[in-house]
Amino acid sequence: MIGLIGGMSWESSAEYYRLLNEGVRIRLGATASAHCLLWSFDFAEIEALQHAGDWSRLTERMVDAARRLEAAGADLLLICTNTMHRMAHDVQSSVSIPLIHIADPTAERIVAAGLQKVGLLGTAFTMEQDFYKGRLTERYGLEVIVPEEQDRATVHRIIYDELVTGRIESSSREAYRAVIRRLVGAGAQAVILGCTEIMLLIGQEDSPVPIFDTTDIHAAAALDHALGTVKGIDKARRTAE
Repeated sequence: MIGLIGGMSWESSAEYYRLLNEGVRIRLGATASAHCLLWSFDFAEIEALQHAGDWSRLTERMVDAARRLEAAGADLLLICTNTMHRMAHDVQSSVSIPLIHIADPTAERIVAAGLQKVGLLGTAFTMEQDFYKGRLTERYGLEVIVPEEQDRATVHRIIYDELVTGRIESSSREAYRAVIRRLVGAGAQAVILGCTEIMLLIGQEDSPVPIFDTTDIHAAAALDHALGTVKGIDKARRTAE
């Protein structure tokens, strides 16, 4: 039973639900679907706390959601957003079931591809704070570069003003493509879509280097653990700590 901490935003949470169910169908048969539980936040409240910098209250809410999902029968947890992995350690410490950290399967795929220097796109919180970049560097030896300040502002604005509201603009796709080109010019061998909404706008066809879509990778990792196709449950618990 996969527990999803979602609603941040529901646009990407809906993609998680689709990916999990499509993945189960492929692996188990045409009528099979995923066992999952969803705790869905009101993102307006989450966004306000994020931009106010009130991470302690956000942590309290995430811990509460995790405990509710465990009590309801979840066997493992996903935080359906990159930014809120800022409190992944606190969430994992609050429950006895494993949390699959979104950065880990992403980094594992990058390392397996033989790549070392990666560009990171995401919210300003993800691009500028160390909770995400630091994990990629310290645990996996990756060199992580982020866009310049003006590009970071553009990427962040498009996420919060457009993607989380379901708006997909061709002009914003072109803006992201330009940011990606500049990251590649700075030496990026690949680009991480480090916000679960970016996959709504950008795909491999928009980049001259490999794209690593964290939403798709995270959902696939959850299925690997849930269906036992890899022996990773204990590892997921350890790496989230």
